[in-house]
Amino acid sequence: MAKSTGWTNAVRNLMADAIDGEYNDGYLRIYDGTRPATPSTAVTTQVLLAELRFPNPAAASVTNGVITFGSISPDTSANATGVASWARCLKSDGTTAICDLNVGTSDANIIVATTAISAGVQVSVTSATVTVAATSAL
Repeated sequence: MAKSTGWTNAVRNLMADAIDGEYNDGYLRIYDGTRPATPSTAVTTQVLLAELRFPNPAAASVTNGVITFGSISPDTSANATGVASWARCLKSDGTTAICDLNVGTSDANIIVATTAISAGVQVSVTSATVTVAATSAL
């Protein structure tokens, strides 16, 4: 039988609280193309479409293991034209990856008005969340 661990909401909140500070003043970089296997995998052929900034503190709330971010500063002039499909979150140093997330207009970690990004146009995030899973293969 495969290993599986179930977490209570109280413990999920503790885990989320332990990591939410990593995003403070960090970067949210939105890319096109295929998401790399892990956040430690280098970006290769994916094109950086936009770079936004998390506030400090980044998390507006943590409930049931869900980190809900506060107002993310928009990119007032997108870097390139393409279709947004994923994003990488980095610490405030701009180099240390935290996680990779999906991007979409609904049912995604990063919600944007449109995934069709045009160079030079403002890119804003409507909402952003990260969820600490209720179960894990540990």
